[in-house]
Amino acid sequence: MSDCEKFLLKLYITGHTSRSERAIKNLRRICEQDLSGRYEMRVIDVLEQPQLAEDEKILATPTLIKELPPPLRRIIGDLSDTEKILLGLDLLPFELDCH
Repeated sequence: MSDCEKFLLKLYITGHTSRSERAIKNLRRICEQDLSGRYEMRVIDVLEQPQLAEDEKILATPTLIKELPPPLRRIIGDLSDTEKILLGLDLLPFELDCH
């Protein structure tokens, strides 16, 4: 993987609940701190776009899918455990050092 490769992250939520809002806030924080602008984040509300959720076989929300770079990764929950999220996304500190 290139050190400066862009990440495509999709966060599936259900409505504007406190759990959904917390997941969005946590993901934005992680992206800003650890991906330093090298990401595209899409938030998909399964109530508004049920077909997308069905296509991705989303069974629970919030669900985060890292689509790019491969391999594809899924994380379910409010994303409050930063270390678990970074591990789940295959992000290691040395991979994020972009010069």
